[in-house]
Amino acid sequence: MITYNDIYEAARKERYSEQLQAIPKNFLEEVASYLKDKKEISSKESDAFSDVITKTKKQLENAITLFKELLVRRRKKILNLVLIAAETGISKQDFENMLAFEKSLFEELMKCVEFSDKKIEKSLSGNDHEINNELILFGENVEEFFGLDGNKMGPFQKGQMANMSKEIAKILVESGKAEVVGDV
Repeated sequence: MITYNDIYEAARKERYSEQLQAIPKNFLEEVASYLKDKKEISSKESDAFSDVITKTKKQLENAITLFKELLVRRRKKILNLVLIAAETGISKQDFENMLAFEKSLFEELMKCVEFSDKKIEKSLSGNDHEINNELILFGENVEEFFGLDGNKMGPFQKGQMANMSKEIAKILVESGKAEVVGDV
Protein backbone atom coordinates (compact mmCIF):
# COMPACT_ATOMS: atom_id res chain seq x y z
CA MET A 1 0.00 0.00 0.00
CA ILE A 2 1.36 3.38 -1.00
CA THR A 3 1.62 6.26 1.47
CA TYR A 4 1.79 10.03 1.23
CA ASN A 5 5.55 9.78 1.85
CA ASP A 6 5.91 7.41 -1.13
CA ILE A 7 4.21 9.95 -3.42
CA TYR A 8 6.31 12.75 -1.93
CA GLU A 9 9.55 10.79 -2.43
CA ALA A 10 8.68 9.90 -6.04
CA ALA A 11 7.98 13.57 -6.82
CA ARG A 12 11.14 14.70 -5.01
CA LYS A 13 13.38 12.21 -6.84
CA GLU A 14 11.86 13.22 -10.19
CA ARG A 15 12.32 16.91 -9.39
CA TYR A 16 16.03 16.62 -8.59
CA SER A 17 17.14 14.23 -11.31
CA GLU A 18 17.67 14.80 -15.00
CA GLN A 19 16.89 11.16 -15.82
CA LEU A 20 13.48 9.58 -15.69
CA GLN A 21 13.25 7.84 -12.32
CA ALA A 22 12.15 4.25 -11.86
CA ILE A 23 8.79 3.89 -10.16
CA PRO A 24 6.85 0.68 -9.49
CA LYS A 25 4.83 -0.60 -12.45
CA ASN A 26 1.65 -0.56 -10.34
CA PHE A 27 2.28 3.00 -9.08
CA LEU A 28 -0.79 4.49 -10.79
CA GLU A 29 -3.12 1.87 -9.35
CA GLU A 30 -1.70 2.33 -5.87
CA VAL A 31 -1.99 6.12 -6.05
CA ALA A 32 -5.59 5.77 -7.24
CA SER A 33 -6.35 3.49 -4.29
CA TYR A 34 -4.62 5.86 -1.86
CA LEU A 35 -6.56 8.88 -3.18
CA LYS A 36 -9.84 6.96 -3.01
CA ASP A 37 -9.21 6.00 0.62
CA LYS A 38 -8.31 9.57 1.57
CA LYS A 39 -11.40 10.94 -0.20
CA GLU A 40 -13.61 8.53 1.74
CA ILE A 41 -12.07 9.56 5.06
CA SER A 42 -12.24 13.28 4.29
CA SER A 43 -15.89 13.07 3.23
CA LYS A 44 -16.99 11.86 6.67
CA GLU A 45 -18.68 14.54 8.75
CA SER A 46 -18.06 13.75 12.37
CA ASP A 47 -17.08 16.35 14.96
CA ALA A 48 -15.20 13.79 17.02
CA PHE A 49 -12.62 13.39 14.26
CA SER A 50 -12.63 16.92 12.89
CA ASP A 51 -8.86 17.36 13.32
CA VAL A 52 -8.20 14.01 11.66
CA ILE A 53 -10.56 14.85 8.79
CA THR A 54 -9.03 18.32 8.33
CA LYS A 55 -5.53 16.82 8.30
CA THR A 56 -6.64 14.10 5.84
CA LYS A 57 -8.20 16.70 3.51
CA LYS A 58 -4.96 18.71 3.49
CA GLN A 59 -2.91 15.56 2.89
CA LEU A 60 -5.25 14.62 0.02
CA GLU A 61 -4.83 18.05 -1.59
CA ASN A 62 -1.05 17.88 -1.21
CA ALA A 63 -0.91 14.32 -2.58
CA ILE A 64 -2.92 15.35 -5.66
CA THR A 65 -0.61 18.35 -6.21
CA LEU A 66 2.51 16.19 -5.84
CA PHE A 67 1.15 13.54 -8.17
CA LYS A 68 0.31 16.12 -10.85
CA GLU A 69 3.79 17.62 -10.49
CA LEU A 70 5.31 14.16 -10.84
CA LEU A 71 3.39 13.48 -14.07
CA VAL A 72 4.28 16.88 -15.57
CA ARG A 73 7.99 16.41 -14.82
CA ARG A 74 7.94 12.91 -16.31
CA ARG A 75 6.19 14.18 -19.46
CA LYS A 76 8.80 16.92 -19.88
CA LYS A 77 11.56 14.32 -19.64
CA ILE A 78 9.79 12.09 -22.17
CA LEU A 79 9.43 15.03 -24.56
CA ASN A 80 13.14 15.70 -24.19
CA LEU A 81 13.90 12.03 -24.91
CA VAL A 82 11.73 12.24 -28.04
CA LEU A 83 13.71 15.25 -29.27
CA ILE A 84 17.01 13.49 -28.60
CA ALA A 85 15.84 10.31 -30.33
CA ALA A 86 14.53 12.28 -33.32
CA GLU A 87 17.86 14.03 -33.78
CA THR A 88 20.21 11.12 -33.10
CA GLY A 89 18.09 8.13 -34.05
CA ILE A 90 19.08 6.52 -30.75
CA SER A 91 17.31 6.50 -27.40
CA LYS A 92 18.43 3.91 -24.89
CA GLN A 93 18.31 6.18 -21.90
CA ASP A 94 15.40 5.87 -19.47
CA PHE A 95 13.19 3.72 -21.72
CA GLU A 96 13.12 0.97 -19.12
CA ASN A 97 11.96 3.47 -16.45
CA MET A 98 8.83 4.39 -18.40
CA LEU A 99 5.44 3.09 -17.39
CA ALA A 100 3.37 1.40 -20.11
CA PHE A 101 1.35 4.53 -20.93
CA GLU A 102 4.57 6.58 -21.04
CA LYS A 103 6.15 4.16 -23.54
CA SER A 104 3.05 4.49 -25.68
CA LEU A 105 3.24 8.29 -25.42
CA PHE A 106 6.93 8.19 -26.40
CA GLU A 107 6.27 5.99 -29.43
CA GLU A 108 3.32 8.10 -30.61
CA LEU A 109 5.32 11.32 -30.24
CA MET A 110 8.20 9.74 -32.17
CA LYS A 111 5.80 8.89 -34.99
CA CYS A 112 4.51 12.48 -35.04
CA VAL A 113 8.02 13.95 -35.15
CA GLU A 114 9.05 11.51 -37.88
CA PHE A 115 5.95 12.33 -39.92
CA SER A 116 6.68 16.04 -39.56
CA ASP A 117 10.31 15.54 -40.58
CA LYS A 118 9.22 13.57 -43.66
CA LYS A 119 6.85 16.34 -44.72
CA ILE A 120 9.57 18.96 -44.31
CA GLU A 121 12.08 16.87 -46.22
CA LYS A 122 9.56 16.20 -48.97
CA SER A 123 8.77 19.91 -49.25
CA LEU A 124 12.43 20.86 -49.37
CA SER A 125 13.37 18.24 -51.96
CA GLY A 126 10.32 18.90 -54.10
CA ASN A 127 9.93 15.25 -55.02
CA ASP A 128 8.67 12.01 -53.61
CA HIS A 129 11.42 9.76 -52.39
CA GLU A 130 11.48 6.24 -51.13
CA ILE A 131 11.90 5.80 -47.39
CA ASN A 132 15.17 3.95 -46.83
CA ASN A 133 15.42 3.86 -43.05
CA GLU A 134 13.39 2.50 -40.16
CA LEU A 135 13.41 3.33 -36.49
CA ILE A 136 13.77 0.15 -34.45
CA LEU A 137 13.61 -0.70 -30.75
CA PHE A 138 16.02 -3.37 -29.54
CA GLY A 139 14.41 -6.17 -27.53
CA GLU A 140 17.77 -7.58 -26.45
CA ASN A 141 21.44 -6.61 -26.36
CA VAL A 142 23.18 -6.76 -29.76
CA GLU A 143 26.96 -6.81 -30.13
CA GLU A 144 28.82 -4.54 -32.54
CA PHE A 145 28.48 -5.55 -36.21
CA PHE A 146 29.30 -4.21 -39.66
CA GLY A 147 26.61 -2.46 -41.73
CA LEU A 148 26.05 -2.81 -45.47
CA ASP A 149 28.47 0.07 -46.09
CA GLY A 150 31.23 -1.66 -44.09
CA ASN A 151 31.04 0.73 -41.14
CA LYS A 152 30.76 -0.55 -37.59
CA MET A 153 27.34 -0.33 -35.94
CA GLY A 154 26.52 -0.81 -32.27
CA PRO A 155 26.74 -2.28 -29.81
CA PHE A 156 23.08 -1.76 -28.87
CA GLN A 157 21.38 -2.46 -25.57
CA LYS A 158 17.89 -3.71 -24.81
CA GLY A 159 15.42 -0.78 -24.85
CA GLN A 160 17.65 1.34 -27.11
CA MET A 161 16.23 2.84 -30.31
CA ALA A 162 18.18 3.33 -33.52
CA ASN A 163 17.59 4.63 -37.04
CA MET A 164 18.84 2.01 -39.53
CA SER A 165 18.55 1.06 -43.16
CA LYS A 166 15.51 -1.08 -43.95
CA GLU A 167 17.74 -4.02 -44.94
CA ILE A 168 19.55 -4.18 -41.60
CA ALA A 169 16.36 -3.46 -39.66
CA LYS A 170 14.66 -6.37 -41.44
CA ILE A 171 17.46 -8.76 -40.44
CA LEU A 172 17.31 -7.63 -36.80
CA VAL A 173 13.50 -7.84 -36.68
CA GLU A 174 13.36 -11.28 -38.33
CA SER A 175 15.96 -12.60 -35.87
CA GLY A 176 13.75 -11.37 -32.99
CA LYS A 177 16.35 -8.92 -31.68
CA ALA A 178 14.36 -5.75 -32.46
CA GLU A 179 10.98 -4.40 -33.54
CA VAL A 180 10.12 -1.62 -35.95
CA VAL A 181 8.87 1.60 -34.35
CA GLY A 182 8.47 3.55 -37.61
CA ASP A 183 9.83 4.58 -41.01
CA VAL A 184 12.29 7.46 -41.24
